[in-house]
Parts: sequence; structure tokens; C-alpha cells
Amino acid sequence: MVRRIDVTGADGLRLAAWEFREPSEEPRIPGVLLLHGLMGRALHWAGTAHWLGEHRRVFALDQRGHGHSDRPEPGPEAATPLGREAFVADAEAAVEQLGLAPVVLVGHSMGALTAWQLAARRPDLVQALVICDMRASALGAASQAEWEEWFLRWPLPFPTQDAARRWFGEDDPRVERPDPGRGAFFAEVMHQAQDGWRPLFSRRQMLTVRETWVHDAHWEELAQVRCPTLVVRGLDGELGRAEAQEMVRVLPAGQYAEIPDAGHYLHYDQPTAWRAVLEPFLEAVTVGAH
Repeated sequence: MVRRIDVTGADGLRLAAWEFREPSEEPRIPGVLLLHGLMGRALHWAGTAHWLGEHRRVFALDQRGHGHSDRPEPGPEAATPLGREAFVADAEAAVEQLGLAPVVLVGHSMGALTAWQLAARRPDLVQALVICDMRASALGAASQAEWEEWFLRWPLPFPTQDAARRWFGEDDPRVERPDPGRGAFFAEVMHQAQDGWRPLFSRRQMLTVRETWVHDAHWEELAQVRCPTLVVRGLDGELGRAEAQEMVRVLPAGQYAEIPDAGHYLHYDQPTAWRAVLEPFLEAVTVGAH
């Protein structure tokens, strides 16, 4: 069973959280909050959440500007509604309002950055952390310019959802070889508009979100995370092995795992292997909590 619970994020924004479990079950602690990456949505975690929800309270959050959560209106520069602080404050609010603390945070890509920033700032709220294919180093201006050009290439609107799946998984110039996980990821963030299939998010807002973190390195906050942390990368993902292992070294309680035959969207590419690395870590955390 999946049910939606709205929470109030930073600056009063309405955020959609999705719970994955049968209400009659008696969950074990700690609970889990799943945070998607840039352009993602909570339901990207459905496969992971269903097996996690067999024994735990599990929520996935549509982050601001994504999925069924509200899109923030542009604000004064001093209070950027799409900045890093807002995303971290939203996750903090979700943990507290859903009664999940101390929580296990599982984040993919940008969601992983949000997760470790919250763990660094509010260690009292976080029992453990999973970082899925997210770099701690700065990506820089060239990366941001490349994304802006890429957004302009999207052949919107797509005639069907399957056409979107094919383009992002096969025909997108950024795809070196067919990538079914990538195609599935983007197909699920499309909705049917009057003229065809379009993204649930604003591409302009996604560039603004990205602008707030791609120019900075995030090693300092990573080093402040004290809870058990699993760093997971796909063998063909965006997080390189050397950087991932350095992240584990920097973390006071870091562990490392990689998933062969997986790219950036590794929970789509290899769901069985993803579960095989995630489940033992979470079981150890659960035992340690008692």
C-alpha cells in the first residue's frame, strides 16, 4: 500500500511524502527516508521502498520543484527558494513531522548531498546514511553550461511516454550506449499535457537548483558526518572509484560498495544487486539501534 502524506517544508512549501507499507504492520526502527536526485521523484524509489517497507516505516519525499510537491516561486536572492539550505531544511522538516528520527537517510545523486548535509548539521536526527552515486568534488561551470545546452536539445513534447523512454535511453546525444535504467528514470518524470508528454518539473528551475551546488566541493560537510555511512557507486556511474574510496576514507564510519553493470541510475539498472548491498547495511544498523 502507498499513501500520500503532505508535510510543510521550509518557507511553508507543501511537500508530498509517500509511505510504503501496510498500516497494520508493526515496523522496526529506524525508519527510512528516501531522497531522489535532480529531476527525480519519490516514486522512483517504489521498488526499493516496497521491500524495505516489509519491516520498517519507509517514506520517499518529492523534493521541492519535483513530483507532486509545490514549485517555489522566485524569491529575493537572500532567501533562494531553490538553494541548498531549502532542500536540507525540507528534509529536516520531513524527518521531524513524520516522526522518523533517528532516521536512515538513503539519497541518490543530489538527494545524497541533501542527506549528508542534514546528517552533518543534525546528527541527532540521523541514525545512518546511504550515499548513492554522488560526488563530493565540485563539477564546475563547464558542467553547468553543458546541462543548459542539453536541456535545449530535448525534443519536447514527446508523442508518447514510451518515446521519451527511448530517447533518453537510446537517442539522447549524452548516451554512449543504450541505457534502459536512464530511459525508465526519465519516462517516469513525464506527464501527459495537452500537446504530448512533458516533464513534471521546470527545466529552468532544475538549472537554478544545480547552480547552487555544482561550483562547490562538499568534503568539509562530508567529514562532519558521524553516523555509519555506506557509499555506493555504479561501476559505470558518475562517481569514480578513486573519489568514492576517498569519501569513505574521509567519513569517520564509512563503508564502500560498488555495483557491476550499473550506471548512475543503479537502483534501476541492477535492483537485485542494489538490494544485496543495501540490505545487510540496514540490518546491521537496525541491530545496532537496539
